[in-house]
This record gives sequence, C-alpha cells and structure tokens, in this order.
Amino acid sequence: MKKLFLLGCLLGCTTPLAADELRVAVATNFIEVMKQLATDFEQQSGHRVLLSSGATGKLYAQIKNEAPFALFFAADEQRPQLLEQEGIAVPGSRFTYALGKLVLWSPDNGYIDDTQSVLKEQPFRFLSIANPATAPYGRAAREVLEKLGLWDGLQGRMVRGENIGQAYQYVYSRNAQLGFVAKAQVYRDGEFSDGSYWQVPDDFYSPIVQQAVLLQDTAAARALLEYVRSPDAIAVIESYGYGVAGERALLSRHE
Repeated sequence: MKKLFLLGCLLGCTTPLAADELRVAVATNFIEVMKQLATDFEQQSGHRVLLSSGATGKLYAQIKNEAPFALFFAADEQRPQLLEQEGIAVPGSRFTYALGKLVLWSPDNGYIDDTQSVLKEQPFRFLSIANPATAPYGRAAREVLEKLGLWDGLQGRMVRGENIGQAYQYVYSRNAQLGFVAKAQVYRDGEFSDGSYWQVPDDFYSPIVQQAVLLQDTAAARALLEYVRSPDAIAVIESYGYGVAGERALLSRHE
C-alpha cells in the first residue's frame, strides 16, 4: 500500500496543473480579432479562453455588477479608466491594444467614393451608424458628419445600432444602403471586402483609443494580456486594419 501511495505521489508530481479558464469581455468591433488571438493563446498556453462580446457600455455595467470576467477589452479608454478609478481593475494594468479606424461602407460596388458625394447627394433611404451616445464608433461617425455639415440634415435618414456590430448588420442585411462601420469589419490582410468604401481620414474624428484592463490578477490572465502585446499578436491586430504604431505619442496628448 505504501508503495502504491508513493507511486501515486510521483505520478501526481509529473502531471501538469489544470489549465485555467479565462472569461474575457470584448467590445463588438474586436471580437473576430480576439477569436484568433484567443485560439493562438490557447494553443501556446493550454489555458481556455471564453469570450463574451457586446457594447462597451453594457460590458462595463456587467463588470460593475460583478460579472466574473478576468479581462476587459473595451472600444474606448473611458470605461477602463473608470474601472481603474473605482478600484475594480488591477492598478497599472491598463494599456492601449488598438486604435480604431472608421469607414463608410456599402455592399454595393461603385456606390461610395472618396468625394463623399453619396452623403451630399443622399440617394439612399437609410444611413446606419452606432449610437453616438454610447458607442465610440458612433461618436466618431457623428463628428465626421458634423465636420461635413451634414449631421442635422441626415437625422431623418439615420438608423442607429446599439453598437458597431449592429450598425454593420443593418448595412450587411441591406436594411440600410450604407453606414459608418469599423474598418476591421470590412478589411482583412490588406484588402477590403466586396462593395465600396470611403476610409475616413483620421483627422475627421477624435482618436478611437481602445484599451484593455486586467480584472482578476492571476498568472493566466496576465499571460493573455502580455500575449496581446507581443509582436505576433500585434501583427494579427494590424492585419484587421487597426492602428497600433505611435500609441505612446497619441496617449501623451489624451491623458
């Protein structure tokens, strides 16, 4: 019996510790990127990553109500900052993982060009945007339309999605003829998807600074956070059209 006990101890010592399960809250615009990053991280680490996507504001509310997320990848910098100030996020863990880009997109070829003529002539029934009051990409869309002097005149033609994912679906399903969407939704590996688009210049709207923050201070959660900052992960993020370069200079102007 004693020999069996010792053998069991030896076997136990050579058995790896059980992998952790990480619950991660992810802003809608970043979910496809995060799926790829999570798969790569799981293969390298052995940990399991469970993703929940939604509007940044709603995910923030869930976290405030003690939803058991280990990390939060927001579509803005405001909510991660608030979680830090409220003592919910791990101090010093907040960082910018992506800079969002805004695109005016239609599934119809030749419908949109770089002159914004479609917005000025308005040959459409509906223009889709995310809700400017709650969604960072919606706020950016409003800034663009205000800069073009078209915001007030387009009120009767706008449909507002709860988040950028819903705004994209309105256009994809052709319930709206065009819409302001995240570049990552219509771009991959250096190419835009079918249809037509106008890539909005960065100086038409305030930077969409997307930040992540640690909510549970575990080795597995920190490992995922560090992986997202690795060169391999950055290459994946950039392949979806996000900006990452020059983040330090950008943050120095906004913090």
